[in-house]
Amino acid sequence: MAEASLLEQALQDAHLPALLAALVQVTGDPAWLKPEWTPTYTPLARNDSGIPDAEQAKIREHARAAIERHLQDPEVRLPQPDAPLLRRMMDFVAGAPIPEGYADFLQDELAISGKSTKDPQFEQPRLREAARRLKVLVIGAGMSGLLTGIRLSQAGVPFEIVDKNPDVGGTWFENTYPGCRVDNSNHMYSYSFEPNHLWPQHFSTQPVLLSYFRGIADKYDLRRHIRFETLVESVTWDEGRAVWRAELLGKDGRRETIEANAVVSAVGQLNRPRYPDIDGLESFTGPAFHSAEWRHDVELKGKRVAVIGTGASAYQFVPEIAPEVAQLTVFQRTPPWGLPVPHYHEDVPEGMKWLLEHVPYYDKWYRFWLFWMTTEGFLPMVKADPSWNGGPGAVGPENAMLREMAAQALAAQVQDRPDLVDKVIPQYPVGGKRAVLDNGVWLAALKRPNVELVTDRIARVTPNGVVTADGAEHQADVLIYGTGFQASNFLSFLKVKGRGGRDLHEAWGGDARAYLGITTPGFPNFFILYGPNTNIVVNGSIIFFSECAVRYVVGCLRLMAETGARALDVKKEVHDDFNRRVDEANQGWAWGSPHVSSWYKNEFGRVSQNWPFGLIDYWRATLGPNPDDYVLERQPEAVA
Repeated sequence: MAEASLLEQALQDAHLPALLAALVQVTGDPAWLKPEWTPTYTPLARNDSGIPDAEQAKIREHARAAIERHLQDPEVRLPQPDAPLLRRMMDFVAGAPIPEGYADFLQDELAISGKSTKDPQFEQPRLREAARRLKVLVIGAGMSGLLTGIRLSQAGVPFEIVDKNPDVGGTWFENTYPGCRVDNSNHMYSYSFEPNHLWPQHFSTQPVLLSYFRGIADKYDLRRHIRFETLVESVTWDEGRAVWRAELLGKDGRRETIEANAVVSAVGQLNRPRYPDIDGLESFTGPAFHSAEWRHDVELKGKRVAVIGTGASAYQFVPEIAPEVAQLTVFQRTPPWGLPVPHYHEDVPEGMKWLLEHVPYYDKWYRFWLFWMTTEGFLPMVKADPSWNGGPGAVGPENAMLREMAAQALAAQVQDRPDLVDKVIPQYPVGGKRAVLDNGVWLAALKRPNVELVTDRIARVTPNGVVTADGAEHQADVLIYGTGFQASNFLSFLKVKGRGGRDLHEAWGGDARAYLGITTPGFPNFFILYGPNTNIVVNGSIIFFSECAVRYVVGCLRLMAETGARALDVKKEVHDDFNRRVDEANQGWAWGSPHVSSWYKNEFGRVSQNWPFGLIDYWRATLGPNPDDYVLERQPEAVA
């Protein structure tokens, strides 16, 4: 396609408020921020900027001329907006004034200058020298593990990454079920410092995401630091030498012990499949497998298939396999809330890709819009109102409004199947459980003549199928579990022994806790990424949380280098006070409702997964460690 026609298409595909902000920088002229061009957004309406059509035509006309002038001299140095103008630009793209306290946070995330607080700060020669004397063991080569390797490399800290898999990618390497894709916009679900302007879809599939992370590993030369197909079985703190001893098991059965000054667990929360507690699971005579361990050798075409569970994975693979199988029986305990996202499976238009690649700063402002509109901007809709008396289906008036919008969207899809209405509209509040993105394919699959949605309780599994509480046996040739993961069973695969030989899992007692989700008293220099209470429900990308947490971990290593400390251990009172505030705050959200059970809660009913504050609060809390929060153990004085 010729550049002129590409530009024309790009202007049609553009998110205009983000384009206008970019043009302020391209031209150095703030006049692009016209009051009549200020967007007015509608919740859940993606492409509706609220700008009148006539004004949109004017924007595109003026933008075309400005972009053409820029393309004639793309190497010209572009002016940087000063702080007041940058603030105007952020308010403009957001469609309303951003609260004052968010300005520095959002400017840092926007990173117009190319620099961010997430960049390691190890410039001084003394720090660089101290950093070289450290060694860090990173467990896991998925999104967080690769990120840790990048930041440690930039800081000059030696490290080794150990992963049980034969390649990088973590969850995007392991989960290969049909339809597997990200449910966070790819222009936000990517490292902030490594945007991809060529994402093929807005929500890309597993092979594309795996390719992205493989490319990152290659670009930053991380593979030479990674030991693949190796399991870290245990890590034990050596108090006398202030090092961790890690026991490794290689693919050939050989064992090895290595030592590190610090350990970073980057294994995530959703990596251990959970099987349902149902009688007779082992009696089924046909192939049976979990969606996270998909059996590609099992032919489903023409078979009777039973799927147990309707969580996020089933929501993706059921529509993929439904057209192939002879009969599909889906067993559902509770339905998921599907939030309308019509473009969930859509390709990114070529014009949008062209804009991201050729118009300076458009990628940053487009990401900024996604970040703001899907982060704190959405939180009020799942906030609990203590005075709410409108019933258990919502937790407040805004949550009730969101519920009504989502329920109407679901009901509209099953107007021709009234038998499904009560089965597919949840009774619990939106945000109480993990919501999924709905573009209509899920309910279209359930409406197929060869698909049956069963909501009766499962009594047992038999050699030939599944028996429900009403006594009916649903025969099946293949059984697939879409029952999620052991999310609250943190680090279940790993034995961790800290000070005095204390076992981490015994210390937790099934109720995992950590300060900022990262550090635990009695386990010095042991850092957890995507740890307890760092999951996000409706706001943002987990990559943002990982970038903040890795910044904090690198900051802890910097603190050790600055002070000469060999061990850093969070104070118990700091840890306990933080967790008290987390527990109290989690009760104020839809997922903390006593009427809802979900994988967000552990066996004690405590919300052990979710972060109950704004993204800004995690950003601020992880800017760097407060030395007063830790006991720093200095190197012992040499004996004369």
